[in-house]
Amino acid sequence: MAKRDYYEVLGVSKGASESEIKKAYRKLALKYHPDKNPDDKEAEDKFKEAAEAYEILSNPEKKQRYDQFGHAGTQGAGGFGGGGMNMDDIFSQFGDIFGGAFGGGGGFGGFGGGGGQRGGRRVNRGSNLRVKVTLSLSDIVNGVKKKIKLNKYVKCEPCSGTGAEGSSGFSTCDTCKGAGQVNRVTNTFLGQMQTTSTCPTCGGDGKIITNKCNTCYGDGIQKGEEVVEINIPAGVEGGMQLSVSGKGNMGPKGGIAGDLIVAIEEEEHAELKRDGLNLLYDLHISFTDAVLGGSAEIPTVGGKVKVKIDEGTQGGKVLRLKGKGIPELNGYRTGDLLVNVNIWTPQKLSKNEKEVIEKLRDSKNFHPQPTEKDKGFFERMKDQFR
Repeated sequence: MAKRDYYEVLGVSKGASESEIKKAYRKLALKYHPDKNPDDKEAEDKFKEAAEAYEILSNPEKKQRYDQFGHAGTQGAGGFGGGGMNMDDIFSQFGDIFGGAFGGGGGFGGFGGGGGQRGGRRVNRGSNLRVKVTLSLSDIVNGVKKKIKLNKYVKCEPCSGTGAEGSSGFSTCDTCKGAGQVNRVTNTFLGQMQTTSTCPTCGGDGKIITNKCNTCYGDGIQKGEEVVEINIPAGVEGGMQLSVSGKGNMGPKGGIAGDLIVAIEEEEHAELKRDGLNLLYDLHISFTDAVLGGSAEIPTVGGKVKVKIDEGTQGGKVLRLKGKGIPELNGYRTGDLLVNVNIWTPQKLSKNEKEVIEKLRDSKNFHPQPTEKDKGFFERMKDQFR
């Protein structure tokens, strides 16, 4: 089943603001929340669909890729990706959107069904990292794996990311009594209303660090290095950004890692030029080869290939090498290599060479006799942009 347009899923226009996108998602999430729709598979699917749409449209970089390439631009770009989503992912990443919205003792205090403490936990998410990767034309055509050494914040090893010195370095939070969330009852004209929110003292952890780790001093993270292998698919182009989920800085105090944003740059090829999925090459042949015919070697990404030059080849003729271009990103098409034939006119001739040419000047065969198939400049330009 084809995915629906993310803007259609959230019911917003393409020009919707960040607050409008968030408001639309919150409305749908509340409507289809699994605690509100127990054992309802259709509601669960709509809940996941809305979360997937929000995950893309709330991230400026992912939204830009989606606006430009559609669903193809989000494949393999980190996040949920639509296929491997689960409720824990959604709740951990977007739990802050709901806050204490579920209250009143109706079993909506958390996202686990039955008012569990998971909903009150604040998940600390690390910041994203950004790197630039320069690719050769061969990398772009074939796809490539790149290993990158990152200096970033990683989980503190001595305390396993807890921020405390040993298991005895914690004490139960006095404010929430270990629940991670606090209840508040207010009187309204409709009667008493109970709301649930994250504990402001412990941030939803339910415990306080009393003895901080000597390495990270309570943060749960430390500076470190990691070598990350990035799979870059064939067909990417300069200016595109890929996202590798969970390879950014680690979040403090048992949090989750941010993403690694990979900005693609293209290395200019010495002979071939890129035009979308096609590659362009200027071939210069001699006057004699144009008249008599012959062959020429053409560079391609996979090596040189030999092409035939027909007798009477005209300047401006375009030879098409099918399938020698760039594959479509997450698609099935492959571009071509277009060879523009230029006839090289000699600029310096010897006396004998001039005499030979002079003898041919008045020959009828050397007078221009264009036919309908010999398209002029404007006709060729029209064909190029159709």
